[in-house]
Amino acid sequence: MFKLYEYSPSGNCYKVRLLLTQLNIAFDRTEINILQKQSRTPEFLVKNPNGRIPVLEIEPGKFLFESNAIMFYLSEKTEFFPSDRFERAQVMQWLFFEQYSHEPYIATSRFWISVLGKADEYKEALQQKQAPGYAALGVMEQHLEKNDFFVGDRYSIADIGLFAYTHVAGEGGFDLTGFPAIQSWIDRVKSQPRYIGITD
Repeated sequence: MFKLYEYSPSGNCYKVRLLLTQLNIAFDRTEINILQKQSRTPEFLVKNPNGRIPVLEIEPGKFLFESNAIMFYLSEKTEFFPSDRFERAQVMQWLFFEQYSHEPYIATSRFWISVLGKADEYKEALQQKQAPGYAALGVMEQHLEKNDFFVGDRYSIADIGLFAYTHVAGEGGFDLTGFPAIQSWIDRVKSQPRYIGITD
C-alpha cells in the first residue's frame, strides 16, 4: 500500500491526497509537522534529501517526492492524464506554470498568513506577491473563459495542480470575486467524483 508523508494543510500534499482518492487507491497517511521541523530529521531526509513534503512511499524504501512528479506517476494510463502527445505536454505546461508563476505567490502568501499567522511580520513581502499572484490568476481566468478545464476540455492533473492553492487563495489575501471563470471552474472541480476537501 502507498504511504503518503504529508503536512495536511499543505496544498501540495492535498494534490496527491485528492488524486489518490479520486483514483480510488488506498493509502496510508503519515503526518509530518513541518513547523516542528519534522521534515528535516535524519530519518525523513532519507526519504527526501530536500527535506520537503509530500513524499510518496511506493513500496518499502522506494520514495518519490515533488507533488507534481507524484501526480504524474500516479496518473499515467488513467483518465487523469491524456493519451494525446500534445495534450500530455499541455498538462506539463500548466503544472510548470503552477510551480513557477502561481505557487510562489499564492501558496506562500497563504502559508505566511493562514498557517504561520504572521501577516503583520510579512506585510511588505506579502504586498510584493500581490501583483504576480493576480497576474497568474489572470492567465487562468483568460484560459477558463473559453475552456471548462485546463487541457482537452476534461478534468486532469493539470486541474488538480492548479486547484489546490487557487480554491484557498482567499486564505492568502487574494480576492477571487473578480475572476468568475475561475469561480465556475472551482465549482466544476468540486463536483468531480470522489472529490474531497483540503481539510478532509
